[in-house]
Amino acid sequence: MASINTNYGASIALQNLNKTNSELERTQNRINTGMKVSSAKDSGAIYSIATSQRAAAASQDAVRAGLQRTQSITDVALAAGDTITAALEEMKGLAVSIAGSTGAAQTSYLAEYNALGTEIASAITGASFDGVNSLTALGSNAAITAVNTGSITAANATTANVDAAIAATTSTLSTLGTQSKSLGRQISFVNKLQDALEAGVGNLVDADLAKESAKLTALQTKQQLGVQALSIANSSSQTLLGLFR
Repeated sequence: MASINTNYGASIALQNLNKTNSELERTQNRINTGMKVSSAKDSGAIYSIATSQRAAAASQDAVRAGLQRTQSITDVALAAGDTITAALEEMKGLAVSIAGSTGAAQTSYLAEYNALGTEIASAITGASFDGVNSLTALGSNAAITAVNTGSITAANATTANVDAAIAATTSTLSTLGTQSKSLGRQISFVNKLQDALEAGVGNLVDADLAKESAKLTALQTKQQLGVQALSIANSSSQTLLGLFR
């Protein structure tokens, strides 16, 4: 029944157009942000999960920074350890020369021996990163202090003392090397964990842009048709007026 008071066709057309406009706005927002869930309004449950997992992923930055700091402390100590080991190896040869010489020759060998000992002491002191030195304990080890004071006498510049210092040094460096490898593995795990968390969040909230683009085209066409349908429905009132002319 045609009525001048109620235009049911126009009401239905307007409802459909509003629905299309709402879907179009949602699709455009997904394309603009690249996300299908950008706020709690889109999906409260998914938004909550994504927010929690983003926080978990972000917290891994602090974990990684702590591990990298510790690894740097260890690696600096290992680098100093290479210097110490090289010096001790040279000192062992000098100890043999000191034992087999006298006079000026022995004095010369001993001076070189003590210079290397001073170099070892400097390497230990300098093996610091961010205020932490992993070689402090080694520096106070009796086997090391027996060779690195810089004032060792010929009687104490023995291969036995050097061997003891080498044993103490290699033991410390072995432990540090194991720690460095372990830290490297932990850092690798943190990186993989963070990547997995970020990928998981992406699966939850990222929009399929190819799908959304196709949907946008369809909705734009639907919107145009909806406008035309509303225009046709509204023209029915003019048709009624024509009956009275």
